[in-house]
Amino acid sequence: MGGAEFPADASSVGRFRLPKSRLIRRGSEIVRTRRKGRRVTGHHVEVFLVSSPALHPRVGIVVPKWGHNSVQRNQLKRRIREICRVDVLPLLESREKGIDVLVRARVSAYTADFGALREELGRILGHLV
Repeated sequence: MGGAEFPADASSVGRFRLPKSRLIRRGSEIVRTRRKGRRVTGHHVEVFLVSSPALHPRVGIVVPKWGHNSVQRNQLKRRIREICRVDVLPLLESREKGIDVLVRARVSAYTADFGALREELGRILGHLV
């Protein structure tokens, strides 16, 4: 699980971050999104979508431990966060909708490579948004 799973240009984009205004950070917002949102389950992730109280799209990421250590969990969170930054938010912003998207990793996500996670999230959101 080294840097080989990230795109070749990851070193040039690694300096960029998701703006805090584009993140779902509060536990109450995560719970609201899971309870009221439309759920779509993929092989590696579950995606919940609900209209956002903000005027812009936001994303949240939930990665349960599933028996893995903190290093593996943080690597998976970084992969999903990068996919959200590069692919998910631009897609949502192009649609000009205030939507909250919560991505919850399933146990198989720990063994999935970056490309598989990116393809699955793109496919799920391409159909929903």
